[in-house]
Amino acid sequence: MKILKSVFCVSLILFFGCKESSSENSSMVLQTIIKSYEDHEAYGEDEFPLGVFTKEHYKSEFEFAEKKLRELDSISLDGLNENDEISAALLKFVLQDEIDFYKYERYLNPILSDAGFHASLPYMVRPLTNYEQVKKYLNKLNDIPRALEQQLANVREGLEKGVSQPRVIFKGYESSYNDHIVSDFEESYFYSPFKNLPKTLTANQKDSVLAAAKESIETNVIPQFKRIKSFFEKEYLPNTRTTIGIYETPGGNEYYQNRINFYSTSDQYTADDIHQVGLKEVARIRAKMETIISELDFKGSFADFLKFLRTDEQFYAKTPKELLMIARDMAKRADGQLPKFFKKLPRKPYGVAPVPDAIAPKYTVGRYVGTEANSTDPGFYWVNTYDLPSRTLYTLPSLTVHEAVPGHHLQRALNLELGDSIPQFRKDLYLSAYGEGWGLYTEFLAEEMGMYTTPYERFGQLTYEMWRACRLVVDTGMHAKGWTRDQVIDFMASNTALSLHEINTETDRYISWPGQALSYKIGELKIREMRKKAEKTLGGNFDIREFHEVILEQGTVTLSILEERINAYIKRNKNVE
Repeated sequence: MKILKSVFCVSLILFFGCKESSSENSSMVLQTIIKSYEDHEAYGEDEFPLGVFTKEHYKSEFEFAEKKLRELDSISLDGLNENDEISAALLKFVLQDEIDFYKYERYLNPILSDAGFHASLPYMVRPLTNYEQVKKYLNKLNDIPRALEQQLANVREGLEKGVSQPRVIFKGYESSYNDHIVSDFEESYFYSPFKNLPKTLTANQKDSVLAAAKESIETNVIPQFKRIKSFFEKEYLPNTRTTIGIYETPGGNEYYQNRINFYSTSDQYTADDIHQVGLKEVARIRAKMETIISELDFKGSFADFLKFLRTDEQFYAKTPKELLMIARDMAKRADGQLPKFFKKLPRKPYGVAPVPDAIAPKYTVGRYVGTEANSTDPGFYWVNTYDLPSRTLYTLPSLTVHEAVPGHHLQRALNLELGDSIPQFRKDLYLSAYGEGWGLYTEFLAEEMGMYTTPYERFGQLTYEMWRACRLVVDTGMHAKGWTRDQVIDFMASNTALSLHEINTETDRYISWPGQALSYKIGELKIREMRKKAEKTLGGNFDIREFHEVILEQGTVTLSILEERINAYIKRNKNVE
């Protein structure tokens, strides 16, 4: 009878929208909604390996998200346990963004300065460790023409509506397609996984795979990149916009505020608010940088010191191999400090590897590339070895802890290893305010870990923190206040020790991705604020390992959820002797 009653209650709530006060029944309904959402997300993966990109598809996704949001709003969350409350709040946040994706027609502009509908294809190139992976990879290659046709239709409509990326960000962009137009299929970057097939394949399987790979590269890869080249050079670049601010596009101001809300996981900030926070942080960090310059007894101005850092050979690796060796050494030193600061460490290891040549010229200085929980591949900390005179060694400790451990690898690998009580959508979820905020916080934490061994490396940590503070100023400056690209470059160059190559590639990234750059500093400020509060309130009862566990144990959350959890931790431990 209890089972029948529960089914009846679930049906009433889902189909008639009535409120159910029982927390047990509300939890059951929530799990039903979550399961429906997760099943929907996985549907069609086998038929469309690269995804579906038609307007009709996005409309159906919009309608589905609206329906699920109504179902969530129809149940009472009173009495739910913390895990269910977090799941409900995060699903609402995700569904709202899917609604906004369609509302603001974001599918019409699937291009970034260092990524996009075609530039992201090289990311699927990974080592193949079993026959199932081989088949899936071939299916993705064979799906490129269909996916490209749908994406190009969207981009063309975007051009007609005045929605596109600014022309200025496309300097050097031709490498994103020219590098894949080769005369011999074996020279294709996409063919590289087939050169080292799994030993478990039989001779017949290997022969058929290599034949299929040759045909796919010659039929579905190289010709499609020729098509992409023709599209960009004949249709897109001559007709894309010459302005850089998102506010200058149709509905741009409203859209930018929407992106601020999403990337800060909050509705409490305006562009003006964030701009002022950025200016305040720039001034604070600049004062700390000046102190280090004084400690070094450097004779000259702040600008002179930055020039010294950008030009002196001692701050640069001589070869890509040397840069990778230094990065690996720093990564292993960070590994050795983790038990002092964390109660739980991920099972999944990570490697240190160069950014692939095919994407390196327009790529950022480094990035973490994760993997699926059940994959036999590790995570990877990618280090950009392209243009070595722009890859400063004094910033490498900060980059390493941010992208590897205790930054992105530790956080995201733990996220995938959350227990069965956490729904899968949360294990797969990534919110920049939390994830990038955590990454930037770990750069601050790295000082306690002993990662900065010279004044120059401490200055490097500050220049990376200054970099993220400058983002608050320049992102809002460009997208809400009319700043030019030159203004952005001048502001970044005069306040950070980043190389000019990095400043240019980063500026193009901020232009093409409004709001995302705000998440880092906003998230870090919240985590440091809450740590300071916990340390002050708890005194001797403060435990750094427990504090980090509170941040990480429920996986990715919004900043408001994180604040609630840390406040609860403080309350629990306030009077503990």
